Amino acid sequence: MNMSKRLTLLCALFCMLASSFAVKAQSVSVNGVVHDKTGNPLSGASVTVKGTAQNAVTGADGKFQLTASANQSLVISFTGYATKTVSLRNATYPLKVVLEEDAAQLDEVVVTGLATTVKRRNSANAVAVVSAKDLTGTAPAQTFDAALNGKIVGANITANSGAPGGGISVKMRGVTTIYGNTQPLYVIDGVYVSNRTVSTGLNAVTRASDNGSITSDQDNGTNRIADINPADIENIEILKGASAAAIYGSQAAAGVVIITTKKGKSGKTRINVSQDLGVLSASHLLGQRQFTAETAANLGGSATSTNPATIAARAAIRQQFLDAQAAGKIYDYEKELYGEKGFIRNSRISLNGGNDKTTFFLSSGTQKEDGIIKGTGYQRSSIRLNVDHRITNTVKVGLTSSYTNSSSDRGVTNNDNASVSFGVALAGTPGFMELHKNPNGSYPRNGFSSSNFLETRDKMKNNETINRFTTGFNFEAGLQQSEKSVTKLVARGGIDFYHLKSFVLFPSSLQFEEGATGGHNIQGNVNELNTNWNAGLVNVFRPNENLSFTTTAALTHEYGSYDNIINNATQLIGSETNINQAGAINVTQRRTSYRNDGQFVHEEVSINDYLNITAGVRFDKSTNNGDHKKYLAYPKGSVALNLSKMPFWKSNLINDLKLRAAYGESGNFPSFSSRFITLGGTNIGGLAGSRVDLGWGDPSIKAERQTELEVGVDMSLFNGRLNLELSYYNKLIKDLLLLSDVQGSTGFASKWVNGGNLRNRGIEVGLRTTPVSNKNLQWNSNVNFWLNRSKMTKLDVPAFDPGSAFGAGFGSLFIEEGKSVSQIQSNRGGVVTQVGDMEPDFQMNFFNEITFKKNLSLRFLLHWKNGGDNVNLTQLLSDLGRTSVDYDEVKGNSTAGATRLSQLGVEAPYVQDASFVRLREIGLYYRLPLTSKVLQNVRVGVSANNFFTWTNYKGYDPEVSNFGAGFGAGVDVAPFPPSKRLQFHLSFDF
Repeated sequence: MNMSKRLTLLCALFCMLASSFAVKAQSVSVNGVVHDKTGNPLSGASVTVKGTAQNAVTGADGKFQLTASANQSLVISFTGYATKTVSLRNATYPLKVVLEEDAAQLDEVVVTGLATTVKRRNSANAVAVVSAKDLTGTAPAQTFDAALNGKIVGANITANSGAPGGGISVKMRGVTTIYGNTQPLYVIDGVYVSNRTVSTGLNAVTRASDNGSITSDQDNGTNRIADINPADIENIEILKGASAAAIYGSQAAAGVVIITTKKGKSGKTRINVSQDLGVLSASHLLGQRQFTAETAANLGGSATSTNPATIAARAAIRQQFLDAQAAGKIYDYEKELYGEKGFIRNSRISLNGGNDKTTFFLSSGTQKEDGIIKGTGYQRSSIRLNVDHRITNTVKVGLTSSYTNSSSDRGVTNNDNASVSFGVALAGTPGFMELHKNPNGSYPRNGFSSSNFLETRDKMKNNETINRFTTGFNFEAGLQQSEKSVTKLVARGGIDFYHLKSFVLFPSSLQFEEGATGGHNIQGNVNELNTNWNAGLVNVFRPNENLSFTTTAALTHEYGSYDNIINNATQLIGSETNINQAGAINVTQRRTSYRNDGQFVHEEVSINDYLNITAGVRFDKSTNNGDHKKYLAYPKGSVALNLSKMPFWKSNLINDLKLRAAYGESGNFPSFSSRFITLGGTNIGGLAGSRVDLGWGDPSIKAERQTELEVGVDMSLFNGRLNLELSYYNKLIKDLLLLSDVQGSTGFASKWVNGGNLRNRGIEVGLRTTPVSNKNLQWNSNVNFWLNRSKMTKLDVPAFDPGSAFGAGFGSLFIEEGKSVSQIQSNRGGVVTQVGDMEPDFQMNFFNEITFKKNLSLRFLLHWKNGGDNVNLTQLLSDLGRTSVDYDEVKGNSTAGATRLSQLGVEAPYVQDASFVRLREIGLYYRLPLTSKVLQNVRVGVSANNFFTWTNYKGYDPEVSNFGAGFGAGVDVAPFPPSKRLQFHLSFDF
């Protein structure tokens, strides 16, 4: 169906829907002003004639004017305030309307479609909302994704690394795929933005994924969502399941994160200048083994050995230790490597203002942070301009635009099979080994590892530089308006583009580069472009005061292209850093593109304001599907029944009681390699050519399909002082993309199939309370609880290890029918059996905000994760290197380190409980009581991030996932340690 035919169909549909016009009653001119209880005018408040589609918006002075009948009522609403109804019968003008703050958040607006919203009290889905104050108002984190940690009910968030520049894995309501995309879709002001993790080619050096590839998902990369400046965000809405996210179709299987940036407000131009200064340091260090002459000698071999070479090695190491001890040169290399105190600087300025026609928001910021490892750090500069303009009373346009430049120096950490990364080399190096630079500028060779990690730290380079542009537009035009019906055209879309330049340098003078490789100079260039638009018609039809219909029909389009070129140069010439100054160059390029087209229709029915029914369906076709011309349907439906709005309700205790149920479907595209037989480059006898990959693609492969049923109850008591939200969901993923072994005679090793079903079930509970509220003290307290249970309900291929760790001998994920998809199995006593599960038993967060006399406020967030196991290979590496801090602790007839190593194949000593309680944020702020005409507000404060963690886990961080943002999580392999932050804040409003 071509574009003109689709538009004709939509117009015909709306000609039928928007057909009812009623005879107007006697009308009068209504005017008034809306302000809060302190007398401040509220600009942008919505004023609607009850039971009709007529509405107005208050101006900069809070004033409004419209036409209504003398016997009607006005409904006034504003974000953050409780909605108020005012009768016009016997009213005197101008009206003076005072709105109270909405403690229960029942009038908070949440998303129901691409162009429609609904108040939380009428929503059938549990939509998590994170405000600007929640995101950055307590203790600003380094990046946007880190700021979300612990704040999303139903999400399991882990850090891929503690390296500067971010790197977070987010899983909403459990695992939704094994080989597909596990990360949610991010939408900023209507623009679909990339959150790709880009490989920089480190694998060529570390061999973390030892398959001959330059690229790997274990390269300690950042997520591109970290490019967003969190200070520009107004609020975030998280659509966690298919029932809420179905309207986004094939890209919504892992949830949708909808980000709205700050907009201007009409009136006097307001200026904010803020400055943060602080320090960061390692959150936790493990410590190192304290050697004696005898235990040092044991590094050379057994004391009972009669082998002359072993005896000589023991004697040499013993003497090395005694010489270092006599010279006072026994070092704490862990503290020396990870003990830097980083400086934090974050400067921001913003302006917002405008008039009744045009509003603007302009902001700029620069951020610079040092890492806890010498030579590492992160810096970002950004600028944003958002402009909204009302062309006429019925036509308005908006533009959002931002530019970001960032640079991160990340060192070399995480998984490594060549003993070249900081942590792996450290694990094998005792403190009496001299590694410091000699007076002549050279570094000693490390006799216990492949690298001198101090030399590597001082000479290597691993930098990512980003230039990113994101621009969005929105257009809204009223096509028809009467007392009963309003029809408008809504269009949104935009462009997201970034260029990434990566530079990785390991000079030939490094210990591990001497010889065959002669150094590595790896340079990459990535260009990624994503565009999208949607345009549709929205009709609101109110045949009477007790009934309304909101109908939406729209077209959608998305396009994306990705091009990554990595040049790996070896045999470097001296100190030259141009890749052409090398003896050998290997080039890898990956290019992908896609196009999605869709249509959707969506209907919302409200009956007497207590029964709300929605239904919709989206049709998608995509070049990512096996049949790119075939439309896939993703339906959704929901019902919400607010019992407290019904005529029989008389309770004074329960102010609001809602029952809700929702169902929806969404999809996950098959990967490129699952649809086609790919060709790889090869070189035989100096002749270039192509070779067929061993993976057998299937052009008829289907997309993974997710269905979800969510039911819940919401309750508000004591005039909004206590609010409860309870949700249960059952999510099924069908046609799971899996690899199946095939006969070698086919010429292939494996084939992609739709071969399994996966189920997630969970509970989410939210409790918002206001224990104290008076003129001197305001105390808001929130408690959230969530858990998820997964199960592989069907598996058409033999049970398998998805390659998420080092094998069953140490503990690895294992996919097996009838078992949890996140189970950990280990070879225990010769039998492979389940020894743990990476999914937490449950998680909770506790947030409190206490305000004294409106000027002094204390905010803090506690996060409790109970259960969930990690595979602690960091401790394994330290045990193998015999440098673990507790290695010599007596355990029965042996020591702790030796006991753990002896248990491999008998027990699972490195599968460890990763429970924790963490004070994730705490902030104390004071607003100076000023009355200046120029300086409106001065705010000072102090805050801390991740300053205290209570855990029995024996690694650097229980929230760890060194295998990237994919399916595997909870694998701990010598990561970049996390840091704790202490900051001081100063803010001025003019």
